[in-house]
Amino acid sequence: MNARRRTVLTAGAAGAAALVTGCGSSGDESGGGDASGTPTASDTASPGASPDASPGGEELAATGDIPVGGGTIFKEQKVVVTQPEEGEFKAFSAVCTHAQCLVSTVSDGTINCPCHGSKFSITDAAVEAGPATRPLPAEQITVSGGAIRLG
Repeated sequence: MNARRRTVLTAGAAGAAALVTGCGSSGDESGGGDASGTPTASDTASPGASPDASPGGEELAATGDIPVGGGTIFKEQKVVVTQPEEGEFKAFSAVCTHAQCLVSTVSDGTINCPCHGSKFSITDAAVEAGPATRPLPAEQITVSGGAIRLG
């Protein structure tokens, strides 16, 4: 009986450790992010920027390169830029909130992770299909002069 109890307790502890590891925090101390704070790019430079200055950081793409109703993944920058409706650009982390895999495609209105099948909305990165339970974090972009830039 003692050996059986030990086996059951050991198996239970191993299962609990696996559960905590698989469902634990990804290191984001803020508690998972707030999807309502999703930045939307505008066609104007931020206040205080001179008209000749290039707003934002690294140029990702031209606005015409992002399909309406779809998006483009920038693997090197780990960012996905979407255009839910014409002229409306959004940016999100391309790292899945479930197991930190890089998302691989944008189709049928969702950003798709190849590892376990999670799907996120192109509009606000909300989870459309699990196992992910948290939306993709928003990334800041600026849109000016037909260019989309990080920051």
